[in-house]
Amino acid sequence: MESRRTEAPAIGIDLGTTYSCVAVWKHGRVEIIPNEQGNRTTPSTVAFTDVERLIGEGAKNQVAMNPANTIFDAKRLIGRRFSDPKVQDDMKLWPFKVKNGSGDKPKIVVSYKGQKKKFLAEEVSSMILGKMKETAEAYLGKVVKDAVITVPAYFDDSQRQATKDAGTIAGLNVLHIINEPTAAAIAYGLANKPNISQKMNVLVFDLGGGTLDVSILAITKEGTFDVKVVGGDTHLGGEDFDNCMVDYCVREFKRKWKKDLTKNPKALGRLRVACENAKRILSSTTQTSIDLDYLHEGTDFSMKFTRAKFEEMNMDSFDKCIKIVENCLNDAKIEKSSVAEIVLVGGSTRIPKVQQMLRELFDGKELCKSVNPDEAVAYGAAVLAAKLSGIKDNNLQSLLLLDVTPLSLGVETTGNEMNVLIPRNTTIPTKAEKIFYTNEDNQYCVKIKVYQGERARSTDNHLLGEFKISGIPAAPKGVAQIKESLEIDANGILTVTAEILSTGKKDKLVISNKNGRLSKEEIDKMVKDGEKYRLQDQEYKKRMDAYNALEVFLYHMKNRIKEYTIKKSVQPKRLKKMENAIADTTKWLEKNQVAPVEEFGRRKVFLESVFASP
Repeated sequence: MESRRTEAPAIGIDLGTTYSCVAVWKHGRVEIIPNEQGNRTTPSTVAFTDVERLIGEGAKNQVAMNPANTIFDAKRLIGRRFSDPKVQDDMKLWPFKVKNGSGDKPKIVVSYKGQKKKFLAEEVSSMILGKMKETAEAYLGKVVKDAVITVPAYFDDSQRQATKDAGTIAGLNVLHIINEPTAAAIAYGLANKPNISQKMNVLVFDLGGGTLDVSILAITKEGTFDVKVVGGDTHLGGEDFDNCMVDYCVREFKRKWKKDLTKNPKALGRLRVACENAKRILSSTTQTSIDLDYLHEGTDFSMKFTRAKFEEMNMDSFDKCIKIVENCLNDAKIEKSSVAEIVLVGGSTRIPKVQQMLRELFDGKELCKSVNPDEAVAYGAAVLAAKLSGIKDNNLQSLLLLDVTPLSLGVETTGNEMNVLIPRNTTIPTKAEKIFYTNEDNQYCVKIKVYQGERARSTDNHLLGEFKISGIPAAPKGVAQIKESLEIDANGILTVTAEILSTGKKDKLVISNKNGRLSKEEIDKMVKDGEKYRLQDQEYKKRMDAYNALEVFLYHMKNRIKEYTIKKSVQPKRLKKMENAIADTTKWLEKNQVAPVEEFGRRKVFLESVFASP
């Protein structure tokens, strides 16, 4: 981890599936930065229309009317292949289109300004990160360059690297990639430091919009955060609970009216928004209803939803959450009674049934709600960002983070066997080496395949990448030695090296594009595209400001004409000239909403001259 001083403070960004949050260390404490609407979290949503690109609040507010061109859940695609079964399942639920791009990369297809555009998940995520960067810059009054970005603990190497790439495309220097529950634990540890004894075990249960992360950490009063175990599911969260409700409503609609809602993206978009709102309401009341007029082919839709019904349809997911917690306890080899605190993070932990099941698992123990579940992850990221950027503060100096790798890493050996070099839950940064022998006489080269996962057979795990090392001197099988080393840095990103011991020749693994890594050329192109879109956004804002200025001026001039007419203070000929100028400008404005900025200015100057002339 590189420590550096910057003019603007480094920021912490929680890049969430459904909502994102940005924070900064300022005046000796963390400040959560509100967006332009005053909200402390921003929807991770990007929308495209015929005239503009919207990110955050504006994008989410129009999703029901423009579902096919409104992208959400990009985090569920990042670092994944198009052929991934989970991607295929999600595609059935999204109103926007996802196509297979080169190298099995999923590409999101939308219509923007009348043209078809294709975006990788990294590009969409970079737009959201760019929005968080702009939000921080507006708050701090300085250009922000450095950031710590959070990822789910169970993200694999491809997903972590893709997130880092998204930060680069957004114009950020990513100081560190930190696991979300670890960031939340830092927030909890700083908030509760006086109450921490010499050492205490804390379980962080982070259930957000798209992912579940469970971590067990040992926190000391000196400021050491030692991650013992991580577990989770990168595809389990509030979006899945929404999907259950949407599926149920679609089936009911078909049963009652024999009509298929899935053929109507706009109807599905409206239904999804209503289901998400109903889910939130059911966390505080026991009953609500979904009422949508003219949902599909003129048919209204109304349905009562009870909390019991919601819990019943999602019980499989809730059970999966508890099973993951139990697995983490087993992996950490600690008893439930040894967990001093259960810290809740993520908006979905507000669901009463989830809280009840956790309490029951821990024999009635009260759950810790002292940290804001929506803001804790960004809070912890901002603390680490301040530490890495060299800010001097007693609370920061003692901070020591010992994280772990979420999944085992190894190489394929004879018979498709997964030979693990770095077991899961190994403290990072770490490095492991192993000597392998040739398995054929006079073998000239060796193909090295690197996998991530827990299955005994390599092909059942996730292939991170493969490369060849050649130039092995001729020798009988089992004589030539190749040393393979796997190294994980503090961000959880992997480097693999192979060395022929007899010659000293080395080669490194470069994760190929088909395995989710963007090339430098692709990143450079996306950076340029991102700048182009940013300039277009700025140009659109200028045009809209000029449009509004002319419209407001017209309104004032119309009122002045009313006054002149009542008071009869202006000659009829001059009054007619004013009325004609206003009528012509109003008609022109109705037809030229996307005219150049200068033209709006010229029309306003012309009107001013008409009203100023004697």
